[in-house]
Amino acid sequence: AVDESELLTVPDGWKEPAFTREDNPKGLLEESSFATLFPKYREAYLKECWPLVQKALGEHYVNAALDLIEGSMTVTTTKKTFDPYAIIRARDLIKLLARSVPFEQVFRILQDDVACDIIKIGSLVRKRETFIKRRARLLGPKGSTLKALELLTNCYIMVQGNTVSALGPFSGLKEVRKVVLDTMKNIHPIYNIKTLMIKRELAKDPELRTQSWERFLPKFKRKNLKKRKEPKKKNTKKEYTPFPPPQPESQIDKELASGEYFLKERQKKRKRMEEIKAKQADAIKRRQEERNKAFIPPKEKPVVKTKKASTEKKIDIEAIKEKVKNAKKKKLGALPEEEVKLKMAADEKKKKKK
Repeated sequence: AVDESELLTVPDGWKEPAFTREDNPKGLLEESSFATLFPKYREAYLKECWPLVQKALGEHYVNAALDLIEGSMTVTTTKKTFDPYAIIRARDLIKLLARSVPFEQVFRILQDDVACDIIKIGSLVRKRETFIKRRARLLGPKGSTLKALELLTNCYIMVQGNTVSALGPFSGLKEVRKVVLDTMKNIHPIYNIKTLMIKRELAKDPELRTQSWERFLPKFKRKNLKKRKEPKKKNTKKEYTPFPPPQPESQIDKELASGEYFLKERQKKRKRMEEIKAKQADAIKRRQEERNKAFIPPKEKPVVKTKKASTEKKIDIEAIKEKVKNAKKKKLGALPEEEVKLKMAADEKKKKKK
């Protein structure tokens, strides 16, 4: 009895056996060939590295030809070619060379566990300015984002023009394509890089191989931007009606309705003058009212009435009479003239007696 979980997983360190001549001793029956064009600026580089390309493809018995006049590269099988997939690898090799990938990386495509993916990003974004910004976001400051992506996926990535060329294992190429397409859809690559880092750590644990990783992976939610402020004046659409709107009256129609059309020129002029004078009179009246506002007295506050003294206490009449008598006895102020004369006469008599 074998555990099903062991059947689903590949043993560590296992590699598919290489395809040898013993697997296909008779070779290929037909000759296959592929050709691709390359831009003018790649001509000088291809001249230098072409002997190395021919040597690398010669080990797999595939011929390579460089045509500088037409600007094309061609690869063809020979009678000695035994691997039917070698021509496909050779086709990918010349495609990558035409897309500015250096030969130091390109020759890895001839290995069994390495593949390539050319992602076209030119038609994913409409505006050219937006496309350039998002492509620069994929590279990151001084190429740091692209370098991080290369380390996590074990792939070589080349961003050139309207395409992204990737070279590496199949699992890594799948992740690279996802990140590139998400970046062009305005999802920052840092989110995918963070997810890849977590997956890399989880893959080291043998217990988690058969479990779902959803609970460990971060879930990034899109933040909705603030809603645009509503305008003060809203243009409301009128209800649709199949009938056209009524035609506005012309000046002549208005004059006919008011009877002004039949007036003479002098009468019309007099009527206009009267209207102007009426408007001027209204304006003067309004102006005068505004000036008179300064002379209008403000409203006074209402006077608060004082409460009357309570007459509950009884008035003592006898006490008042005594006060009046005592006041009469006291001589206040200057003496009257008669008393002054009598007093002066008495004083003179006293002097004579002495």
